[in-house]
Amino acid sequence: MKLVWELGRPRVRDVYEALRASRPVAYTTVMTMLNVLVDKGRLRKRREDRSYVYEPTQARGDVIRSMVREFVERVFDGSAKPLVAQLAEDKKLSPRDLDEIRDLLKRAEEEE
Repeated sequence: MKLVWELGRPRVRDVYEALRASRPVAYTTVMTMLNVLVDKGRLRKRREDRSYVYEPTQARGDVIRSMVREFVERVFDGSAKPLVAQLAEDKKLSPRDLDEIRDLLKRAEEEE
């Protein structure tokens, strides 16, 4: 999804070339991934000339929110606390990240 947003309206070849620049990947794997996202309703494909162009069906923020909610529901039984605790324990959060999270939590408390 990230590459589709970055590339605009890419063809399979465009996504393949962008992925291949950072790691080996098969063209058919990229095609399969894009079609899975079409089946899930995240992308739509339109025939242009002799190939398909892929485009997102939802805004980036909406998809990210939905995917995070699904992940938290599946992995952490709906509670975000273990996710944040895991990130903090693995030291994946920078001091700046922690400050931003504190600000977000403060704003969320004020809104309640």
